Amino acid sequence: MLTARTIAETREASRSQSTRATGPSQISRPNDVRAHAIREGVLRVESEYREMPGLCLTLPQAARLWGLDRNTCELVLTTLIDRGVLKRALNGTYVRR
Repeated sequence: MLTARTIAETREASRSQSTRATGPSQISRPNDVRAHAIREGVLRVESEYREMPGLCLTLPQAARLWGLDRNTCELVLTTLIDRGVLKRALNGTYVRR
């Protein structure tokens, strides 16, 4: 499952490998990594909704589809609502605006 934590751990491991090879580098703070993971999720989810205009998902369905943990998925969907890309229907599903 893709979570902000797993993305952070993967990036940290690759950075530590490259740091050993090239010397010290600036390491991102955990909040920076989480923000980057959210941005990647937003881009991915937005592109899926644009490719499939009739897509209509609940939060648990969306989290499963994109392999995101529930909190990360909710943050991604809320961001897309704030940007005017999605809206939440009365039945609780997320649909393209």
